[in-house]
Formats: sequence, structure tokens, C-alpha cells
Amino acid sequence: MTKENRTFLRQFFYIFLGILCISCSNNVEEIDSLLAEDLQTNIERGKNIRIIYSDSAVAKVIINAPVLERYISYNERKDVFPKGILVEFLDANKKVYSWLKADKAIREDRTSKVTAKGNVIFYNEKNEKLESAELIWDEKERIVYTEKLIRITQAEKGDTTYGFGSKANQDLSRIEIKRKVQGKINVSDFVTAIN
Repeated sequence: MTKENRTFLRQFFYIFLGILCISCSNNVEEIDSLLAEDLQTNIERGKNIRIIYSDSAVAKVIINAPVLERYISYNERKDVFPKGILVEFLDANKKVYSWLKADKAIREDRTSKVTAKGNVIFYNEKNEKLESAELIWDEKERIVYTEKLIRITQAEKGDTTYGFGSKANQDLSRIEIKRKVQGKINVSDFVTAIN
């Protein structure tokens, strides 16, 4: 290496070192303020979230939420939706056939279950509704269930049924009530059944 090359490299090194020091000194206050905050590195936060679940590149479920807090630890991950959630269930043609709304929800990655709480409404395109204080959506089994008090409304039939505990599939075409409390049935259904 020639003397000129060494001189050039030395000058380049000093210039680079000077630029590095100047750029670092401008950000020292920023770095100090970040370090002073109580940063939780195991929590990811996001706003106006839209999560799309697919199977074989076909969208099946869309989750919308104003806020998502994802907690990541060594052996467990969970998503918390503290300001509400709207889940849309899609058919093969990407048309929404049912919805799940709640004031808040928690999704546990290990179990693939979403626990929705507070003013939970699960409804379909036929305007059939299942309402409860808590519903659990099992992603693998494709069902929603609860042990809490429920109200099922079928607007087309004019029926409202109350009970404790239920299990339903994702399109609400099949609903099982564990313990019925009270029900109102449209009189025309009885007349049709008798004739």
C-alpha cells in the first residue's frame, strides 16, 4: 500500500469518525428519553388493525379492531383487543355470511380460541342473533360457544329464546342451547305444524 493510499484512508477514517460523532450527539437526547421510558419489549401495539385468515390462499375470516396489543413471551403469545373487535366470516365467494362483535376480546395463540366479552353479538345475514356477555370462538372447530346467559333472536320467525350455555356453528344455521330458560314462539308456526 502506498503512502498516498494510507494518507487517504486515514483522512477518510477521521472524516467518517467525525460524521459519526456529530450524528450521534444530535440524537443523545432522543436516546436518553427512550431509555428513560418504561419500554416493554414483549408487547407490540397497533391501531386500526385488519387481520385476514386464509386457508389455501382463500380468505376465510377478517378481524377488524381499533387497537391490538400482542403479548409475546417465551412459551405463549396472545392478542388483546381492548377497544373492541369485529370478526367477519367469509364463504368461498368471499361474501360475509356472519359477524361477531364485542367490546373486547383476547385471542390465545396456543389454543386458537378467541374469548369475546361485553355486549357480544353474533349474527348472520338472515338477521338471526345470538347475544351474550361472553362468547368463545374456536377457530379450529369453527364454532362459537358459551356457558353464560344467552338470548337468541330469529327476526324472520319472530322468535326470542333465552338460555344458559350454547354452541353454534359459524353461520348460525345450527344452535344448541344447553338449558332453555324462556322462549317466545310465533303462533303461526304452531298453526302450520298442526295443519
